[in-house]
Amino acid sequence: MRARPGELLRMDVDLVLVPVTITDPMNRLVTGLEAQDFFLYENNNQQKIKTFSCEDAPVSIGIIMDLSGSMTSKLIRARDSILQFMKTSNPQDEFFVIGFNDRPELIEDFTNSVDSIEARLSTVRSAHRTALLDAIYFGVSKMRTAKNQRKALLVVSDGGDNRSRYTEAEVRSQVRESDVQIYSIGIFDPYAPTDEERMGPVLLNSLSEETGGRLFSVDDINEMGDIAVKISTELRNQYVLGFSPQNLQRDGKWRKVKVKLVPPQGLPPLTVHARTGYYAPLH
Repeated sequence: MRARPGELLRMDVDLVLVPVTITDPMNRLVTGLEAQDFFLYENNNQQKIKTFSCEDAPVSIGIIMDLSGSMTSKLIRARDSILQFMKTSNPQDEFFVIGFNDRPELIEDFTNSVDSIEARLSTVRSAHRTALLDAIYFGVSKMRTAKNQRKALLVVSDGGDNRSRYTEAEVRSQVRESDVQIYSIGIFDPYAPTDEERMGPVLLNSLSEETGGRLFSVDDINEMGDIAVKISTELRNQYVLGFSPQNLQRDGKWRKVKVKLVPPQGLPPLTVHARTGYYAPLH
């Protein structure tokens, strides 16, 4: 089934997969939980967890790199952190890289060669404005040709959008229709001069959280490499819950998904990060 330009693709799936990350009060990953610790709900109706895994399965990853003028002083750190992220990933992961300023551009198509991406990134320059939403839209669309079942975008940006053709509502709808997790490294200016820049953290945080990903804000650009490695580790240590929806209607409607955790005794309060829902298939 191929989507026409501008049309959103709906998945015809009998098994819905929900990647889940669990963190403790110190924001550290929690591993070692079992299937019986999780409860899964669709539109408030409990579902039977049919599959449960926590192995390091390969992921298809799109790097979305901000190359707007305001990134000039941060470009080398941003590039180095992306390479660190890739070098700590699963050898079977595949990557593509999209750079964006006034418009998004594919810098490197799907590959598992870190060397070829390193060579391409060594040539990038920063200039012009920020079409962040267009770049995310392009990245999610590109994921339709991914070979792995699990898919994620890593967005590295320092601010809001001031150039995109796509609206926030269009991008949010497209992200909801996909099964792509969004992780973001935000290098935000606390004294941002424009409304767009001030809204950058809000936009990236809400898009990331809705997909079960997370936004990591950078206070010191020297920490970027550590944050990139943390995200890579998180992707490799997720629990993936699978369920067959009891509601068999193919009505194309949005269905809310909620993951609850009842951890073993003795653990502190834990936080669940998971996608907030999916669109049912049509017909």
